[in-house]
Amino acid sequence: MSLYQKAVSELLFPLHEKLKGHDTLAVHKAMEKSQWLSPQGLAELQLDNLRRFLARIGQSVPYYRELFKALDFDPGQVNSLKELQRLPLLDKATIRANTDALKAEGAQRLKRFNTGGSSGEPLIFYLGNERVSHDVAAKRRATRWWDVDIGDREIVVWGSPIELGAQDRVRWVRDKLFRTELLSAFEMSQANLQKFVERIRASRPRMLFGYPSSLALIAQFAKEQEIPLDDLGVRVAFVTSERLYDHQRAVIEQTFGCPVANGYGGRDAGFIAHACPAGSLHITAEDMVLEIVDPAGNVLPAGESGEIVVTHLFTSEFPFVRYRTGDVGTLSDQLCDCGRSLPVLSSVEGRTTDFVTAADGTILHGLALIYVLRDMPGVANFRIVQESLELTRVEVVPRNSLTGAMVIEIESGLRARLGESVKIEVREAEEIPRETSGKFRYVVSRVPPA
Repeated sequence: MSLYQKAVSELLFPLHEKLKGHDTLAVHKAMEKSQWLSPQGLAELQLDNLRRFLARIGQSVPYYRELFKALDFDPGQVNSLKELQRLPLLDKATIRANTDALKAEGAQRLKRFNTGGSSGEPLIFYLGNERVSHDVAAKRRATRWWDVDIGDREIVVWGSPIELGAQDRVRWVRDKLFRTELLSAFEMSQANLQKFVERIRASRPRMLFGYPSSLALIAQFAKEQEIPLDDLGVRVAFVTSERLYDHQRAVIEQTFGCPVANGYGGRDAGFIAHACPAGSLHITAEDMVLEIVDPAGNVLPAGESGEIVVTHLFTSEFPFVRYRTGDVGTLSDQLCDCGRSLPVLSSVEGRTTDFVTAADGTILHGLALIYVLRDMPGVANFRIVQESLELTRVEVVPRNSLTGAMVIEIESGLRARLGESVKIEVREAEEIPRETSGKFRYVVSRVPPA
């Protein structure tokens, strides 16, 4: 650990979190210990956290106060995780219909977030400082498994407007101090890929973070151009938000000369699981209960594949209780060789997001198109199909009806990204079929990346 990295992790980061009103340091310190508890000790901690969480939301959250009353559900009588099965599954439609009733009475400093990119329908929800503190702490613990930490040089290849639109002076200074550099995953032309490779070589980061498809594209470009990136001292490449394919892992590891650590989670569901150096995807069990359910909502045993449902135990200000992620996965009943008692998620399906290619050859992350439609209040669901460089079709399921103004907004938004010469065909649809995984696929490109 360098003196500068030590100063960031032990001085600047604690100050940063304190100023933001987060309890991240205390939570992280507890997590560093609890991961080494016996399986029974961890299960007892998880159950205690569940009881406290249910008691809090039963008192302060109108939606759950009424639900518990209707079901004659007493949080104080919860003696096992199976008691959760008495509560209904929570989906995005229910959250949209009960947004105000899901806010805890007296909750302060709630922040509004959106989701609905590649993994579900558009959703507006709220996060409080408690939830953010636990997610940051869980991410930091997983980062440290790979012998890197806050303050180590980091390259982030990302595309969310939250990240890319917040580059104000304060954010810029913070990233400089924390030695984090952001590269846009939205615009990956050959010229930009060259610049990205040059920035990575100049930065010599200790870690990478981004979409697996984006890091794989950079790695493939460097490989084809015979630009070495395996001599920079990169220790690990963290990937998330999409399904990690074997060919992506292979080219990233080969090009950067480092292992790939897969992560699973989301802004809505939280920091669910992350890979350790022994290869297991560990669930953040102190913070959440993860269930696998069949199409009828019945909980499945370890080893059987089904939809991933999570209950985040530190979302008492805007609860996520038995929340349907739309992803498909499988639990393992085996402990990891690393010695941690954190349970293992043996597989996760879905979270695939295609790239699209603009008329000028620029490769764009599919989310660049998704963001055009996802926050339009009149759009209930959609799918974008790039048929060719000249034609992109958009299927829209409107909440009421597809208006001319909506069509113009969609056309202009997509042309701004794909090129003014591209023909955008927008048509109304009653329903868009799901994939076999049960998830929606928002972007389908029939144009292979150059």
